[in-house]
Amino acid sequence: MAQGVGMAELAYLGDAVFELLVRDMLLQSGVPFRDMSRLAKNYVSAVAQNAMYHRIFEQLTEAEQAILKRGRNLHSVSRSKSARVSEYRHATGLEVLFGYLHHEEKFERLNEIFELCIKE
Repeated sequence: MAQGVGMAELAYLGDAVFELLVRDMLLQSGVPFRDMSRLAKNYVSAVAQNAMYHRIFEQLTEAEQAILKRGRNLHSVSRSKSARVSEYRHATGLEVLFGYLHHEEKFERLNEIFELCIKE
């Protein structure tokens, strides 16, 4: 794991990294500004990230799967009001993975995984 950085910190970082990737994707796709926030929620919600977690899991390395699982098991103080606890935990696992990859400067892999996440 990233030296000196805990799971909660990686989740915090990963949340921001994931949202930035989503915003950049929407900007690149030419979505009108007035629709960006509404469409971003389709990607950054705990429910959506839970689905992504399950969609990409088998395509990850064993080490990446281990990071997802450790992040999923993180007991956080906050909870989502619009998602079940299990969905929220899987979303946190995904955020930990994104935070880890960014912190370790594995940007190419981070982008590959993001593409897997948003693939319909």
